[in-house]
Amino acid sequence: MAAVLHCNHSPGKALVPEISRFLGIVIGMFYRDHNPPHFHARYGRFEAAIVIQDGVVLSGSLPRRTMAHVQEWRLANVHQLIQDWERARNHEPLQPIEPLE
Repeated sequence: MAAVLHCNHSPGKALVPEISRFLGIVIGMFYRDHNPPHFHARYGRFEAAIVIQDGVVLSGSLPRRTMAHVQEWRLANVHQLIQDWERARNHEPLQPIEPLE
C-alpha cells in the first residue's frame, strides 16, 4: 500500500497521525499516548479510543454501526496495529493500514 499518512487536527486538539480511513471513519494513533495499546477512531463529531487487543472502548463513543465497522477492521488488523503502537513508542514513522472494504 503506497498511502501517505496524514495528521488530522482540530483547533485546540493535538495532532493525530492517520493510519487508515474508510466509510467516513478516520483511524489515528498518538505518538505519546498512554497504555494500554489503543487507537483513536473519529466519525463526524464522534470519537472513541479503542484497545487494540480486545476492542474495549477506553473513552468516547461511536454510533453502533460505525463501531461495528471499526471493530471488524480492528480484528482484521490487530498485528499491524500492534506494530504501529510499537513504532509510535519508538518515535518511528507509522505505517498505513488497509481500509475496511
